[in-house]
Formats: sequence, structure tokens, C-alpha cells
Amino acid sequence: MQIDILSLFPEMFDGPMNSSMIGKAQENGILNIDVTDFRDYTTNKQHHVDDTPYGGGAGMLLQAQPIFDALDAVQEKHPEPGKVILLDPAGRQFNQKVAEELAQEKHLTFICGHYEGYDERIRTRVTDEISLGDYVLTGGELATMVIIDATVRLLPNVLGNDESAVGDSFSTGLLEYPQYTRPADFRGMKVPEVLTSGNHQKIAEWRRKESLRRTFERRPDLLEDFPLTDQDRKWLREFKTQK
Repeated sequence: MQIDILSLFPEMFDGPMNSSMIGKAQENGILNIDVTDFRDYTTNKQHHVDDTPYGGGAGMLLQAQPIFDALDAVQEKHPEPGKVILLDPAGRQFNQKVAEELAQEKHLTFICGHYEGYDERIRTRVTDEISLGDYVLTGGELATMVIIDATVRLLPNVLGNDESAVGDSFSTGLLEYPQYTRPADFRGMKVPEVLTSGNHQKIAEWRRKESLRRTFERRPDLLEDFPLTDQDRKWLREFKTQK
């Protein structure tokens, strides 16, 4: 996958994008990330990339010209740009399904904003607008890092075990079940016997039930549209009697 990032602060990506799984993915040729400082493309003598909004108002807006020219340069290198993503509070909220969708792309380009907002004409070059949630960050860089991390880990051969991503919270529509490792008894807290039984059918059943229990207790909203089985419904009735 090719990822391009347009940012006024490219140094922010040095550590996070070159460490851990993302760093290894780049080392292994699965991923390539290029960060472009779109200030380099301004035609303004003072290298300004922002200006006051027409009609008045507080704050400054990013100008269209530097971003348009930076996008042109990226797309000259990569004629098939894939999705061009604007980080914006008005965008659709990012979640696991969006990460899975982005992981199918060969090329992603992120535009990281700053100041009060964007010249509206920038949106004509955008395919997707994404928001992390109902809060405001100082810029789009941190949001871009989160989206890249959640997306890249879904690419084949990025995680040590590709099945790890399949069972993640939200990937199945439920929160992930509790997990344990050695020792089996730590300070009197014991691993559930079923997990050491070797009975894979019983283990799978326990995991499903506990995944459903955790979702019911912590994120019941996820169950509103979840396709429940008859057994799931029986367990939910059991959980409700235990409250």
C-alpha cells in the first residue's frame, strides 16, 4: 500500500510511522509512506498557506492553491490516487468498518488541516471526509496517525498472525472476549478451567458467550443491529437476570 500525507508538520510522523508494526511493514515492503509539506508548494512570497475568510469571521482558512499543487505532485508520481481523505469534523465517523474498507485500497492520501478550516474548493479534490469523533484537535496529524494504524494492521502479513485482526473488538461486531496467559494461577486469580481443557468446541462457545457478555455490559448499543442467534438470545436473558 502507498500512503501519502499532506501536512504542515511532517516531523510529527517520524516516530509513530517508523516504529512498531507500521515501521516493520515499511521495512518489509508491504507499505510505503511519504509525507509532503504542502507549504513547499505555496506561491506566496512569505510562504503563507492560510488567509482570512471572505465575508469575515474568526480564524484563518487553508488556501486551495498549495494543497491543489501538492496533490498534483503526488498524483503525478501515482497516477491512480485511490482515496483522497480530508480529516474534518463534518466527515463520517471513523470505526472498524471504515478501517476495513480503507485496507482494501492500494493508495491513500490524507490531507491534514490546521487553523479554522479549509477553503471549500479543496473538497473538490477529496473522495472521503473522515472524523475521529465529536471533539476538536489542533490539526489532522494525530487523527491521520490513528486511521493509518487501524488500517495498516489489517493488511496481510503486517501482524505476526493474520487471524489476530479477525477476532479484534468491533471486527466481529462484538467486543473481544477476556484473554489470559501464563501462569494459570496468579495471586489467587485463576484462568477459567475451560481455557485449559483442550476442548476447542467448549472454548469457542465460552469465548462467544463472554464476548457477548462484555458487549452487553459495556457497549449494549452495539447489539441493536447485531444478528443474534437463538443461543445468543438465551445468554442475553441470562445476563439480564444477573444484573
